[in-house]
Amino acid sequence: IPLWHQKASQRADGVILWDYHVICIQKRKDANSSHMVLDLDSTLPLRSPLASYVAESIRPSFKLFSEFQRFFRIVHAPVFLQYFASDRRHMKDSSGNWISEPPSYQAIVAEDGTVHNLNEYLDFSSAVVLKNLEAASVNAVFTKRFGVVVDEGQLEEFFSFIY
Repeated sequence: IPLWHQKASQRADGVILWDYHVICIQKRKDANSSHMVLDLDSTLPLRSPLASYVAESIRPSFKLFSEFQRFFRIVHAPVFLQYFASDRRHMKDSSGNWISEPPSYQAIVAEDGTVHNLNEYLDFSSAVVLKNLEAASVNAVFTKRFGVVVDEGQLEEFFSFIY
């Protein structure tokens, strides 16, 4: 999927195609303040208001081919940190060589000892995109291992509904 303002891009507009991308959206304590996005791969300010980040990086008004449709898996941070695991195998080629240098920090291991489940988080084939933002379905973000899935048109609405 295309995202703009990314450090790894070789283009002036910062666009790059990612197979997946992880960001953190931080709820502000003050109800009148904007939610903030933290994207360590972005050239935008480290903490960008959600609306600005969506407009500049995701660009929902940009018309994409159907195969590039973007979905967002939203998982509450404590749930994500409990269950997610990645031993970085996706960063190696078929011979086991690093495609690019891995991060200096340790690989992520889930609380139950699972060492790799990244593919389960990236599997959107069986995911059900929320049709209606209702309390019962939206609250799954706080309890379900894989959270909820929304499309790009629902992203900002989801966060205004949930918080």
